[in-house]
Amino acid sequence: MARPPRPTRAASADASRAASASRAASPARAASTARAASSPAGRRRLRRALALPALAAAATLALTACVPQQPAGTNPPDKTDVTTAPIGDRTIVEGGDLVMALSAEPDALDPTTSSSLYTRYVMETVCQKLYDIDAEGDLVPLLATELPTLSDGGLTVDIPVRTDAVFADGTPLDAQAVVTTLRRHLDKPDSSRASELGPVTGVEALDDDTVRLTYERPFAPLTAALADRAGMIMSPTALEAEGDDFGDAPVCVGPFKFVDRVPQTSISVERDPLYYDAEDVHLDSITYRIITDASIRAANVRAGDVQVADSMSTMDVDSLMADDGLTVLQVGSFGYQGITVNIGNQDGVGTDPVQIDTPLASDVRVRQALAMSIDRDALVQSVFGGWNDTACSPIPPTSPFATDASDACPGYDPEGAKRLLAEAGVTTPYEIEIQASNNADTLRLAQALQAQVADGGFRLSITPVEYSTLLDVQSRGDFDALQLGWSGRVDPNGNMMNFLRTGGGNNYSGYSNPRVDELLADAAASIDVDERAALYGEAVTQVQEDEPLIYLYRTRSLTALTNEVAGVSTYADGVVRLSNAAFVEGE
Repeated sequence: MARPPRPTRAASADASRAASASRAASPARAASTARAASSPAGRRRLRRALALPALAAAATLALTACVPQQPAGTNPPDKTDVTTAPIGDRTIVEGGDLVMALSAEPDALDPTTSSSLYTRYVMETVCQKLYDIDAEGDLVPLLATELPTLSDGGLTVDIPVRTDAVFADGTPLDAQAVVTTLRRHLDKPDSSRASELGPVTGVEALDDDTVRLTYERPFAPLTAALADRAGMIMSPTALEAEGDDFGDAPVCVGPFKFVDRVPQTSISVERDPLYYDAEDVHLDSITYRIITDASIRAANVRAGDVQVADSMSTMDVDSLMADDGLTVLQVGSFGYQGITVNIGNQDGVGTDPVQIDTPLASDVRVRQALAMSIDRDALVQSVFGGWNDTACSPIPPTSPFATDASDACPGYDPEGAKRLLAEAGVTTPYEIEIQASNNADTLRLAQALQAQVADGGFRLSITPVEYSTLLDVQSRGDFDALQLGWSGRVDPNGNMMNFLRTGGGNNYSGYSNPRVDELLADAAASIDVDERAALYGEAVTQVQEDEPLIYLYRTRSLTALTNEVAGVSTYADGVVRLSNAAFVEGE
């Protein structure tokens, strides 16, 4: 029988939002604007930031010992991957509404334009892809029936499409529907997917169940790209009806279908009876509730007011693991967290770069000095208690494409940083405004960065911004420096090409280096893993010279769930998967 709804959930959500608002307005997060306003660039950014509603309660922070650091543990954390809470022998209780606490508001639910990890959580249940990854990071077919077939030296790629599926609006899935989605990804002016699909010269349906892509040059990362948003297939009927507004009510193939969205509050989906594998879907519905404060997410999952909560704070994870009523999934990441420096993004992401005339943007020595002022090992220990891992490049050391070059890390050398700043002729302390997500863990990181870089001759002021607003800020180029990350992809192309290639759809820095462009293109065109790895390593070396993006650390995805649910998974791509979840009884 279906699990009855909890009457306390609405009250719990109201309390969560009230507590989050109270924390945002607390004296510890009050504004201190003097440092940001001391330069023309700072004044310009600050005026724009203060105009944003998300910053009404917290503008530029000069954080000084106001955010607690991770307590030092006596033993290193046990970082054994736990990717799934299996159903096993437990009895499935069919039906019910599962509530997941989301740590941030997703952006538009549009596969073509989205850039948010949290959108991927929701889309995992409503918008299936041609391919996916499994717990080991291997690529597996989903809406495709087999891996692609290559011919003509890799210039022709055929993808077989399943024919037993229909979209949530009843439109049949076929090869032409896939072509419609792929052409939208390639042609839509604000698409973030075009460069992910590579140098495509043609897309066509050979018959009802075969899609053919043709290429200017071979493109090895295609299957990996189609295992993420580029492979999410949208209903052509809905696309024709909704156009640019598709993300307001997405229609795809999936075990669930979109119901409604209350901005800053929740997103609801319900079981789709038209789904091709509907008998294996156990929940009636899923409610994604936005709870941005990690401590409140932890309290909600402990109380059972939500059954799943993502991105648990390393401050809470030990106590959550000790709770007999909970399970904590943990897995390393393909991605990274870092500092993006705005070098040439004056007119918005994807436009031609226009050099910004500040020492930070125009003099590589200033950016190198900033990188040399950061002690990544100390950050990971003091801020995250050793739960996260240091990162110096977009390629994780566990990747088959990792090399000594991609694993190399710029040395921590604050005295050398000061010498570089002197060579650059800038006045010290050199002031930088960094915008960062307005949550406790990120603010702890920002405070630790602020203290570290001071020893290298920098004065860092911190502007906290609500996450979805921060995504818009980085797209517009309305920042000097910005702390965000990328959840990562199984192929390095997905972590590099869009971010580092001139004009890339996620090149928020406005970075342009023809040599890096060439290396990334050559790596994507090769099918030899060792050759690709060497090319990516060379690109990393150049990027570390230029420092448009200073890599800091890799998160461990920490997901908490009550033991009344099972079938929940999270893999190294950062996505929490609920499609196979169920309420269960027994141990």
